[in-house]
Amino acid sequence: MDVRQLSTLVAVADHGTFSAAARALFTVQSNVSAHIARLEKELGVTLVDRQHGKLTDEGARVVERARRVLNEVDDIVADVASRDADISGQTRLGVIGTTARWLVPQMLGRLGTEHPGVRTVIQEGATSTLIPNVLSGHLNAALVHLPIDDPELVIEPLFAEDLFLLASSSHPLAAHETIPLRDLDQVPLLLPPMGSALRKVLERAAAAADITLRAQAEIDGVRLLASLAFDGFGATVVPATAVPNWLTGAFRMISVPELPRRVVAFVRRRRPGPNAPTQATLEVLQALIAERGHLQAGVHPGTSAINPLRTD
Repeated sequence: MDVRQLSTLVAVADHGTFSAAARALFTVQSNVSAHIARLEKELGVTLVDRQHGKLTDEGARVVERARRVLNEVDDIVADVASRDADISGQTRLGVIGTTARWLVPQMLGRLGTEHPGVRTVIQEGATSTLIPNVLSGHLNAALVHLPIDDPELVIEPLFAEDLFLLASSSHPLAAHETIPLRDLDQVPLLLPPMGSALRKVLERAAAAADITLRAQAEIDGVRLLASLAFDGFGATVVPATAVPNWLTGAFRMISVPELPRRVVAFVRRRRPGPNAPTQATLEVLQALIAERGHLQAGVHPGTSAINPLRTD
């Protein structure tokens, strides 16, 4: 078993056919067939169903592990190639959507200036989908919403941001500028799913206020929650960055004083440590947030904004 065989199998999985994999690998189809056949012989199983052109169950399991191996090989190359400030190689970074919208463009610009040799692969998603990809090695790191409780992860809080009740101007709650949390007892709300990071924060706040949050619907995705509220499908609780600074329209952001801030953190696996491009990306993010985070409405950079908050 060698890296070329694993790369070939992953290319077949990604591109669907031996011929398409050959084009992606800049080789000929006979080489693809030979690499797959040797790998199948060594493992003693069929990895690709030639009749239907799909991976077998065994092939799918091998591909999942092969991606991790290839990612680790990339990280080794990146570390060896990086010398002092001359950092090069790839980092695979997950980002929750609300943070990605304002922070990723600035991050990519700063990386391009300070570390032009760093290649960044961005995956946008919810915290619940990004964390498993960090643990599996598909991602080097991710920017996610706390709380997270996993001993295999290193968690570095970056900033805190306010939570607001968001409603269209036609919603009954839009008559308020501020509303106490107790007045939301049993009020139908668009909520994130049970078990999600944001829902955990909201349920803890509700328990402290001795109220029950009633789900009109459960939506996994903060930006979708905000869009539904904008369109009048219900009121919801979202972080400040779910509403861009430039956005105008018939909606109201209502303060709920008892709601805590949410904390966004950089998370990575404890072992192995981050490759050089990933560490450089973290340092760029920390510098950008310190310099420009305050320009985002509702965002609070700095340890003084984060340390008093419970994130466990």
